[in-house]
Amino acid sequence: MAEARKTLLGKPAPAHMKSDVWKHFNLKMTEDGAEDKSKVVCRICESELSYCRNTTNLRNHLTRYHATMLACNKPPGAAQRKLKDMLAIPSQSPRALKITEAIAKFICMDLRPYSVVENDGFRNLVKVMEPHYVMPQRKHLAEKLIPTMYESLKEAIRIKIQAANRVAITCDTWTSLSTQSYLTVTCHYIDTEWCLVSHVLQTTEVLTSHTATNLAGMLSGAIEEWGLTSKTPAVVTDNAANMVRAVELMQLTHVGCFAHTLNLASQAGLKIPAVSRLLGRVRCIATFFHRSTTATHIFKDKQKMLQLRAHKLTLDVVTRWNSALDMVERFLEQQPAISATLLSPDVRRNERDLCSLTEEDVTTAEDLVRTLQPLEGSHTSHI
Repeated sequence: MAEARKTLLGKPAPAHMKSDVWKHFNLKMTEDGAEDKSKVVCRICESELSYCRNTTNLRNHLTRYHATMLACNKPPGAAQRKLKDMLAIPSQSPRALKITEAIAKFICMDLRPYSVVENDGFRNLVKVMEPHYVMPQRKHLAEKLIPTMYESLKEAIRIKIQAANRVAITCDTWTSLSTQSYLTVTCHYIDTEWCLVSHVLQTTEVLTSHTATNLAGMLSGAIEEWGLTSKTPAVVTDNAANMVRAVELMQLTHVGCFAHTLNLASQAGLKIPAVSRLLGRVRCIATFFHRSTTATHIFKDKQKMLQLRAHKLTLDVVTRWNSALDMVERFLEQQPAISATLLSPDVRRNERDLCSLTEEDVTTAEDLVRTLQPLEGSHTSHI
């Protein structure tokens, strides 16, 4: 009897037949134990159905006669997912469009990568604020939304610039951390409310040598693209010979950058032997505190004891003269704590040749600060 019933009910479907309906059907078997590939048997009611290589007929049988069993066969969470889809904000609704635009502006204004929309932390933040919002794909942002926003903003800026009577242009070449060279062009004008308005028009990679001819071609292209040719703009650049010559080739008015001129004059003053020697000693001490964990720890203790601000020593940068002023000012501010630290046995044990400034050096440093501070104010006000 058991063998006969086994033949009647058939055998379970093989593993590669993954549809959920096979939980309720077996393959039909003939009396000699072979598979009848054209028939299946319902496990629930033992009905025999035709099988034509798809499960439509089987699912219809379950829906008609065993609806309860079919409902139980749905994977966990199916109802929740369906509810979630029903509650999701339509991607073209005003609310969704406003959120998507805000995300695009966040990426642009904060210089974030497109992949931020795939980060778990960011997605969780948006989910908390709007649980039913569907996050856009990075491809949609990169290829459609942000380029569209760029073109719209570009046209709005173009209209504003065209309304100005005269414009000035500043441009500069610079090198990124990945050693790629760029030319940035910025436009300035006075609007109808007598307010100074500035727009960065473009930043273009410089793929050729920085000759005056090549730079003049790039700058001319930017001026033509933004429709500024008729406004005969004045061009402000640094004092590099190739930049000055580039503007001359374009037959435009050239104005040397005041900050760069000031930087060159100040750098020349910093090369005076007495000043250069002072900066070298201050730089040496600051570098020591940057690399010595022991000295840094003792330095912090001395700051607390002397009730000084918990500031770190700074180092100057060759291309920024005012960084030398910042370095000396910070050194004078922290000079009592520096001297106390350098006199500490734990520091002197390893750095016997390192000493603080003499009284004459301190006087020179104070004179240097008094000389450079007015220039720092002028430099800041003209940047």
